Amino acid sequence: MKNLIPILVCIFMFGCESQSGWTYLFDGKTVKGLRGYRQNSFPDSWEIVNGTMKTKPDHGIDLISEEVFENFELELEWKVAIGGNSGIFYFATEEGDYIWQSAPEMQVLDNEVHTDGKNTLTSAGALYALISPNKDVVKPAGKYNKVRIKVLNDNVEHWLNGVKIVEYIYQSNAMWRLVDKSKFKTMPLFAKASKGRIGIQGDHGEVWYKNIRIRKL
Repeated sequence: MKNLIPILVCIFMFGCESQSGWTYLFDGKTVKGLRGYRQNSFPDSWEIVNGTMKTKPDHGIDLISEEVFENFELELEWKVAIGGNSGIFYFATEEGDYIWQSAPEMQVLDNEVHTDGKNTLTSAGALYALISPNKDVVKPAGKYNKVRIKVLNDNVEHWLNGVKIVEYIYQSNAMWRLVDKSKFKTMPLFAKASKGRIGIQGDHGEVWYKNIRIRKL
């Protein structure tokens, strides 16, 4: 038992999980490795409240990771206000004016109230405007949803509340055929990066995030 004490302490301490590859971008108190899109620092349009990182009403700046990722696992929890909307981006660059011009997005949404919830292609968990979730497992506004996004050798998985709801091959012919049928067809930067940054949408209303961690695979 004596030998187990350091291990148990390590498991519950912030930053300790980096020993198994995990790095916290937000642990409930500290934001580390995130800044405003095309900015040098963390924007004041976000605030830390009761262990969560949330947008301020009537403000909005998207967040982006300082580090670039190729093969990774990202985990976090989110909730939105009634009618809320946000998104989680990956393979983002800062070449465009907006993060969504380059980065695929896992949709974050109140499916019941927001108009995007009427179309499965833009519902919660979807690869936004490209692939619908195979199941509707999202919790209602005000409840936390657990996300896992895994990318390994271009195989991308979206998990929501313990269920794998989207899977596809990044930059495959099948993906490009979907892009050709979408609004992204006119965006020359979209999904062109083979590795990129993680992003969180902050300009679409009130949203809360917590327990944001990532590890390279």
